Amino acid sequence: MSLRQTLLLRNLKSARLAWGGKLPQGLSEILRRYSEQFEFSLASGDLMLLDARWYVTHAGLLRLAARNKCAGIQVQPVREYCDPHASRWAFRATVYKNRICKGFVGYGDADPSNVSPLVRGAEMRVAETRAVNRALRKAYGIGICSVEEIGSLPAPSQPEANVRKLPPQPANGNGEPKLRDQLCLLIRQHRLDASLVKQYAAEFCGTKDLRQASREQVATFIKHIAEFAARDREGLLAKLNSFAQQAGAA
Repeated sequence: MSLRQTLLLRNLKSARLAWGGKLPQGLSEILRRYSEQFEFSLASGDLMLLDARWYVTHAGLLRLAARNKCAGIQVQPVREYCDPHASRWAFRATVYKNRICKGFVGYGDADPSNVSPLVRGAEMRVAETRAVNRALRKAYGIGICSVEEIGSLPAPSQPEANVRKLPPQPANGNGEPKLRDQLCLLIRQHRLDASLVKQYAAEFCGTKDLRQASREQVATFIKHIAEFAARDREGLLAKLNSFAQQAGAA
């Protein structure tokens, strides 16, 4: 059995475990095609299933570029469309697949109106990531959208398993989701272990249990883990796994 066939079987198994039961035929075929053609791995977080649609992740695109020995990525702001005071940013990214490639160009923009409340204040980084993602998708012929390009996350298709209660939080006056809902969304979006996230949150907030943390501490943790997951999901998983290892050692 080839490595790609092995990867496909692992992806199908991961999909069944994550979303329960057998995937619809159309979703299975897309997963099969992207597993074989691009070697995307569900376990590594290269693909996500949201609202019955597959999305590729920034990390998955970067790993694809590395496997194909991408020669470089150049990113620069499009200044005429940038307004720092309004948190409005636009970037132009160019991907060079090899040293003689003329480049594949992609644009990305972000402002408070088209980003999730979870990453408010990080619009510049979101815009840069979107530009890079679009350029990489053009360069390697990726037909599905990247999860970072969508303005707000649709309802997730995977079950809300093991998401335990957080301290009761009142709704914000400005219509933003409750802190508990924001953290649950992050857990589902990045396929994190809810119990390990709670342990990490307690350590981050300096409390024995997350229920003892203040609203401000929980809000700060949510912003921290959202930026951590967007910047380095593998590093976040390693951090969370350290709590599991501590429990095993105990």
